[in-house]
Amino acid sequence: MKDMMSKKIELMVGVFVALGIAALLMLSLKVANSGISGGGESYNLFAKFDNIGGLKVRSPIKVGGVVVGRVSNISLDEEDYTPIVTMKIYTEYNQFSEATSVAILTAGLLGEQYIGLQPGFMDDSLEILQPNDFIEDTKPALVLEELIGQFLFSQGSGDE
Repeated sequence: MKDMMSKKIELMVGVFVALGIAALLMLSLKVANSGISGGGESYNLFAKFDNIGGLKVRSPIKVGGVVVGRVSNISLDEEDYTPIVTMKIYTEYNQFSEATSVAILTAGLLGEQYIGLQPGFMDDSLEILQPNDFIEDTKPALVLEELIGQFLFSQGSGDE
């Protein structure tokens, strides 16, 4: 009787562990999928920056905190060696005007970097950005080390 009870407990523990592993596997697949697909169809926009800081492929693209796409590629322009960022924008967000600006922002003080789109005003004289268009108005990343260096340099030069 006691031997049968311990076998039953071992079986229950085994089932519990198997369910836990299956739950972790499902969770990891869900997280990996949400970062890659992002909800279906998309189109590309491009932007050229002076400095991209720590921006990475798959970094989010946000408008007012809402994720509207992901960074799909980062490359160098062969002519002037400035970074070109390829932005994969979800097709439900396809009404950005050519007055749209883009900046590389940081989540918190030391958080990850992401792209912030600032939609331009809509006017009859302005056209809607089409797939594979370049966004002209860009603001580079603020690199914390450069800011600290400028601050220390300005403090040191004031004492002389």
